[in-house]
Amino acid sequence: MFKAPEHQVAGHLASDGKLGPLVDDSGRFYKPLQSDGRGSKELAFYETFSSDTRVPDNIRRFFPVFYGSQLLEASNGSGLCLHLVLQDIVSGRTNPSIMDVKIGSRTWYPGASDDYIKKCLDKDGRTTTVSLGFRIAGLQLYEGEESGFWKPGRKEVQSFTVDNVRSVLRRFVSSSSSIGNEKPDCSFAPSIYGGSAGILEQLLELKAWFEDQTIYHFHSCSLLILFDKESVLKGSTPVAEIKLIDFAHVLEGKGVIDHNFLGGLCSLIKFVSDVLSDSKESSITANVESEKPHVCTSNGNCV
Repeated sequence: MFKAPEHQVAGHLASDGKLGPLVDDSGRFYKPLQSDGRGSKELAFYETFSSDTRVPDNIRRFFPVFYGSQLLEASNGSGLCLHLVLQDIVSGRTNPSIMDVKIGSRTWYPGASDDYIKKCLDKDGRTTTVSLGFRIAGLQLYEGEESGFWKPGRKEVQSFTVDNVRSVLRRFVSSSSSIGNEKPDCSFAPSIYGGSAGILEQLLELKAWFEDQTIYHFHSCSLLILFDKESVLKGSTPVAEIKLIDFAHVLEGKGVIDHNFLGGLCSLIKFVSDVLSDSKESSITANVESEKPHVCTSNGNCV
């Protein structure tokens, strides 16, 4: 009935005798409560958030559906363990492309231990967290039936520079035939990043809420971007979506805007907007080039 998630791109994996999440065939995701109080804090957040009438319905869609908690046999064989029961957000998707983006220029939270803050400062400084206000924490990109998935390892992902992040955001929405090119074609950008229901509009809708909401501060929270090419090619709706996950370090906002999360979100929006703009300019240039009249010289050569 239960199995390890096939398309998990970051976090603890339920493999090799380790404690990690499980999924079932009914579209539910079971996340074991983490130790050191983190799990109980995340459970408390979900319980509060699910009944918080201050959160508008259009924003709730950016969070996994919460079904409660359940005692299950742990994936590492250690016995019964309390699990969060959540929506499996990739259920029903064929060969999903997924990007896990850790939001914020600071991943530690007020009140954390000195050791935890030191650990976060080290990782934040080695990645693009400080320089961009976000970092890619994991990804998989379906490149086609022949190539399968491109899924860089954790060390490679953590070594991404600003230029790497820009390149990955382009590659994420490019056709398989252009992947090896110096500049991928971003042919899927208008369908995935653009449009009235695309990733950019969803990010902007989330941003509008964060510009006003002072209920919660989301520390070390991830934003998932996911789609599958089959949906794009078939013109299915919705083609792509975003989801926020990982709420072990959410604190009360106490009437203050969450500038750490908002700043990182704005930075991500800028990068996605740039890719979309570049794709539109490339399309216009290609159309202009194709419409140029042929000119024939006196020796009979046409250009």
